[in-house]
Amino acid sequence: MRVYVTGASGFIGSAVVSELINAGHSVVGLARSDASAAVIAAAGAEVQRGDLDNLESLRQGATNSDGVIHLAFIHDFSNFGASIHADRRAVEMLGAALEGSGRPLVIASGLGTRSTGSVATEEDPFDLNWPRAATAQFTLSLADRGVRSSAVRLPATVHGQGDHGFVAALVNIAREKGVSGYIGDGSNRWPAVHRLDAARLFRLALERAPGGIPLHAVADEGVATRVIAEVIGRRLDLPVVSIPRETATDHFGWLGAFFGGIDCAASSALTRELLGWEPTHPGLIDDLEQGHYFEAKVPLASTS
Repeated sequence: MRVYVTGASGFIGSAVVSELINAGHSVVGLARSDASAAVIAAAGAEVQRGDLDNLESLRQGATNSDGVIHLAFIHDFSNFGASIHADRRAVEMLGAALEGSGRPLVIASGLGTRSTGSVATEEDPFDLNWPRAATAQFTLSLADRGVRSSAVRLPATVHGQGDHGFVAALVNIAREKGVSGYIGDGSNRWPAVHRLDAARLFRLALERAPGGIPLHAVADEGVATRVIAEVIGRRLDLPVVSIPRETATDHFGWLGAFFGGIDCAASSALTRELLGWEPTHPGLIDDLEQGHYFEAKVPLASTS
């Protein structure tokens, strides 16, 4: 298949591109900068210049493909509403280009931030408190218009070499504060997946997933936040301490509301049964134990 991939140079996207090429597909990657174009070309993919605001570029990319994987998102948290709007317009254009063709459109979605204490499954509705839920629901509705659409729900923790996200932030905070902290009793759980396992699921969804369904890219059903803090503390030789909820934002900054306030274990049993997906790469704790998160202070992903 000729596959059009947005976000092709990113942390997950670069793994998806390699996964697709290794499986025999050809890839056209959307690049908004010279640096992104260089990464995509080095991976063996064709480069198409453009961005999420260039709707004609998106239309051309989708029209000339056998399927689309949409991973790009503008991570501007100072104007998050505009980012959500741009993402919705991009998905609408991609869907319009594929309408009536039966070709696949796979998007990156999320598990949301609903803290229920139970284990979320693929059959659970989207968390409408999560800003990108409406776009994910719209994507699945495209199945009624002849698009084989699916949404891969990613956990907040997608880990692996080169991660600049939540786990890297926790490591940096521990270094700066001199302690590795968790909030409350640290029993709340985070699901997780290795980026290479997530990449394989995106490929399988492209190749096999029926239209109109959500999929769960979950390898670790739920890792207690205290366990995460304990590994970070041991690797950095720092004390591991409980941070009171009332001072969590002072200690963790923007991450405080997520790290201690969410208990969102999730299952991928239905996804595994449907697509034969089985994670084979290290789980979150084993990945932390490999040491690459602690080699140097990790520059975090830009939010501007």
